[in-house]
Amino acid sequence: MIALDTNILVRLLTADDAAQARRAKDLLLQSRDYWIPVTVLLELGWVLQSQGWERARVAQTLRELLSTANIKPQHPDAVYRALQWHRDGVDLADALHVALSATASEFLSFDEALQKKAAALGLSPAVATPAR
Repeated sequence: MIALDTNILVRLLTADDAAQARRAKDLLLQSRDYWIPVTVLLELGWVLQSQGWERARVAQTLRELLSTANIKPQHPDAVYRALQWHRDGVDLADALHVALSATASEFLSFDEALQKKAAALGLSPAVATPAR
């Protein structure tokens, strides 16, 4: 299995450099398996949003990318859960943080907006404020 860096995926998805976009596409058409670390997905989401992509488009594009047969994300269950939460309005980084904390009883944060969104969506583990 071969791990991919964010810049390969950015070129593939944005074609902001035509030559590198072709190389990235050709690479992914090969019959090899590719692994994408969670940190690469996080950075990819940030780059796409910084280029003006809407949250729903980012979530859908990442889901489509990860549904490619030869692409394997790190922690797939948590990643797919986080992408759903992201589509539903949770910041991608926050969604990944909570989804990757699935074995914890709570996810503590001072981020009140995250707490409200998490409660509304029923995220698990629950997002709470540290006790005073």
